[in-house]
Amino acid sequence: VQLQASGGGLVQAGGSLRLSCAASGMIFSIDTLGWYRQAPGKQRELVATITSGGLTNYADSAKDRFTLSRDNAENTMNLQMNSLEPEDTAVYYCHAKAGYGVGWVDYWGQGTLVTVSS
Repeated sequence: VQLQASGGGLVQAGGSLRLSCAASGMIFSIDTLGWYRQAPGKQRELVATITSGGLTNYADSAKDRFTLSRDNAENTMNLQMNSLEPEDTAVYYCHAKAGYGVGWVDYWGQGTLVTVSS
């Protein structure tokens, strides 16, 4: 599985950005897609995940501001981020959990930088 993330950039506080992730390769094996982020000096943390059936899970910091969607036909995932805050500044990583019958494998995209200015 290969993951290609895009959509990061610089935005002012209160603004919006849309991150996209395109999956390729053994996409039939993907169960859950998601976004994680890592701010400077901090550990990588969950932002939101979505299962193949469309069930979503959001970090408390993302609830009510971010919306995660998935298009299984196009093998894409989008994260709409509204009301961005400087605390959202981080490198955002696209993640996939894929199953091959004998276990799960984690895949990561290359990361896309989101910078929110105050």
